[in-house]
Amino acid sequence: MKVLVTGDSGQLGYDVCKELKKRKHIVVGTDRSEMDITDKKAVSARLRQINPDIVVHCAAWTEVDDAEYACRYKRVRSINSEGTRYIAESCREFDIKMMYISTDYVFDGSGTKPWHPDCREFGPLNVYGQTKLEGEMAVAQIVPKYFIVRTAWLFGKNGQNFVRTMLRAGEACHALSVVNDQIGTPTYTVDLARLLVDMAETEKYGYYHATNEGEYVSRYDFAAEIFRQMVQRGYQEYDSKHLIMKQITSANYIHSKAIRPHNSRMDKSKLDKNGFMKLPGWKDAITRYLGELGL
Repeated sequence: MKVLVTGDSGQLGYDVCKELKKRKHIVVGTDRSEMDITDKKAVSARLRQINPDIVVHCAAWTEVDDAEYACRYKRVRSINSEGTRYIAESCREFDIKMMYISTDYVFDGSGTKPWHPDCREFGPLNVYGQTKLEGEMAVAQIVPKYFIVRTAWLFGKNGQNFVRTMLRAGEACHALSVVNDQIGTPTYTVDLARLLVDMAETEKYGYYHATNEGEYVSRYDFAAEIFRQMVQRGYQEYDSKHLIMKQITSANYIHSKAIRPHNSRMDKSKLDKNGFMKLPGWKDAITRYLGELGL
C-alpha cells in the first residue's frame, strides 16, 4: 500500500510514518515545503504524481489559542478547512481513500455523557474546533471512501504537548495551577498511529473516536499522574515537598484565550464493533512516553 501522510513532521504524522514503514508500506510524507495544502493546484498535482492508495491527513493548525486572534483566522481556515477540502476533492478525482484526523473540539463539551462518533450535535466553542468541523464536513460530503477519526489530548515525541508543558513548568516552578473541569482521556501518538494504520488497511469507513483507554480524568489528574511517575523515576523536584499543585477552574485560568470544552469524554465502542483493537491505558502510555523521552 502506498500512503501519503500530510504533516509528517508533526507529532502524529511522525509516528504514523514510522508505523507504516514498520509494516513495509510505501510512505510519502509531506510538510508545507513539499505540498502547500492551501494551494489547490499544488495539491492536485502532488496527488496525481504520487497516486497513493490513501491519504492520511494529519496536517493542521493546532495552536488553539493563537487561532482566536482575528489576524490569524484567515490562515487557520485556509489550512484546516479549505486545505482539507482541496485534498478531499483530489482524493475523489483520483479515487483515493482519505483519512482525516479531527478533534473532540467539534462538540460543545456540555454534559457528562461520552460523545458518540456518529453524533451530529456539533457546537464548537473556538476557531480551531469550527475550522476542524468544516474540514470534517468537506471530507464526508466529497470523498466516497473516508475515515474521520476524532481524538483528544495528544502527546508524542515529535512536538509540543501537555506532558512536555507540565514537565517544564513543574521543574521551573514551586507552585502550579492546573484546571480540574476539563474531563477526558489522553492519547499517545504511538498508540493512535498503530490504530490508524490498522484502519487504513481496511475498508471499514466512517466516523471513529480514539483515545487511550482508562478512567476519564481532569487535566489536573493528568498532570498529577505525570508528576507521580516522574518521582518514581527519581526526579524528586516533582514531589509534593518541592511542587505544590493547585486545582482551578477553566474560568480562572487567565492564560487561555480560547474556550475549551469541559466534556471531552469519547465513546469508543465503535472500534470494538468494527473489530479494531483499542489503545492501551493512558497511564501505561505515559510510562512509555517518558521512557521514549529518555527520562
